[in-house]
Amino acid sequence: MSTPLSLTCTSLSFAWPDGTPVFDDLQIAFGPGRTGLVGLNGSGKSTLLKLIAGELTPSDGTIRVAGEVGYLPQNVVLDTTLRVDEALGIVDTRAALHAIEAGDVAEEHFATVGDDWDVEERAIATLGQLGLGHVDLDRTIGEVSGGESVLLRLAALLLRRPDVLLLDEPTNNLDLYARRRLYDAVSSWSGVMIVVSHDRELLELVDQIADLHSGEVTWYGGNYSVYEEALTTEQDAAERMVRVAEADLKRQKRELVEAHTKLAKRTRYANKMYENKREPRAVMKLKKRTAQVSAGKHRIMHEEKLTEARERLDEAVEAVRDDDEIRIDLPYTAVPPGRTVLTFLDLQLRYGSRLSGGLDLRGPERIALIGRNGSGKTTLLRTIAGELEPVSGESKTHVPMRFLPQRLDVLDDELTVAENVARFAPDATNNRIRARLARFLFRGARADQPAATLSGGERFRAALAALMLAEPAPQLLMLDEPTNNLDMASVRQLTTALESYEGALIVASHDLPFLESIGITRWLLMEEGELKGTTPEEIGSMD
Repeated sequence: MSTPLSLTCTSLSFAWPDGTPVFDDLQIAFGPGRTGLVGLNGSGKSTLLKLIAGELTPSDGTIRVAGEVGYLPQNVVLDTTLRVDEALGIVDTRAALHAIEAGDVAEEHFATVGDDWDVEERAIATLGQLGLGHVDLDRTIGEVSGGESVLLRLAALLLRRPDVLLLDEPTNNLDLYARRRLYDAVSSWSGVMIVVSHDRELLELVDQIADLHSGEVTWYGGNYSVYEEALTTEQDAAERMVRVAEADLKRQKRELVEAHTKLAKRTRYANKMYENKREPRAVMKLKKRTAQVSAGKHRIMHEEKLTEARERLDEAVEAVRDDDEIRIDLPYTAVPPGRTVLTFLDLQLRYGSRLSGGLDLRGPERIALIGRNGSGKTTLLRTIAGELEPVSGESKTHVPMRFLPQRLDVLDDELTVAENVARFAPDATNNRIRARLARFLFRGARADQPAATLSGGERFRAALAALMLAEPAPQLLMLDEPTNNLDMASVRQLTTALESYEGALIVASHDLPFLESIGITRWLLMEEGELKGTTPEEIGSMD
């Protein structure tokens, strides 16, 4: 039996108002199960989800869905004045139930309730499943955190039980604890689910991967690890094909040169024989024409083979993905092992957090700063960076320092990438800036792009370049949730960049696989006004 399709996109085309195309004649169909939709930043993943959800209209083609669609957008915005039951979409049913319980047997109340007599119990159970058991249905959205509002939106979708559930970067603003709740919800989902995410742990839970690349989709059975292994095998084969095609092209060029040489020799021989008139004139003319025609055919044959070889090389090169890596081999970023980099003591932070005790960071240490949403991680980093004054206590950096915030607002949108870097290194020559930018994959005209036109991954690379190329070179680098909104390729580029960075590092992140990949030497948990040493194993066992 063939698997029934719940969602089909046929000949789907879409372009932005300025004419920039996103899809042209896209064909894709989703059946039951959990699908991870992956691809580079700007490949159209979020756009595809918006088209399916009906938030955007295709310029051509059709989208057919068997049943109801539920959509969790990348940036969840809820009215802070709403009550929780309103956000869950159960306020009318709940009011009707309460009226019936109070003795009001009006027919409209029964019509409103329908078969949903256990709606309150299901709502409370769903909130509990997502770690929101403490959230009362009568509270307002303004009383819950940003991460909790994402889970509330998900709870509303789970209560609706849609046939197709679309999730766009659902873990972006969730702490480790909330992520685990979401992982559990994803694991237990029995319908059709399409997940766009850079979160590797989440993508390990899917049944298949749909890889959106250059406007086409390639399917891979299994989770992200299986996909990555299959893609590596494919790319190894593609690179071998490039080498074979390059060798073939060289051979065809050589044979074409040889064909031209033979043609020249035959022409000279025919002319010489004709001039010497060793045979009758008519015979000599015929032999001359025959030699020229034969040599010409030989040359044309080799030119056609050369053209075919070039086409095969182009096809082979196109099959190899651009896996350029950021390289940071900057002088003066290295920190000697015994050097004091950062100290602070008894910091009373803005917005209520107090860190009893202190912290000494020495040498090229790599610190992971973790904790629940709202625990004060960003406030601490901004205080260390000098953006916020502490209420009391002292924080002091002893080396050149740079801070890359979540918002990436270190860039001036009115300036180009090169001009933004020049702001941080005013004494550097234009040639020097461009040579360094090439290490961050901004080559040639790409360095002249206005910052406002950059994609999420490009903007991150540009902001990182601006800070890393600053003068003096930073010996302490602080990053706040650096993998948010980055595709997997950009995360790999960031990991490679940090591997070659020789200074001290503090990273606030909920992304455990990323933290484990960058060689963290000390793990600090920010909890209840204290910084406590911990380990990845202890973090993994926390609930």
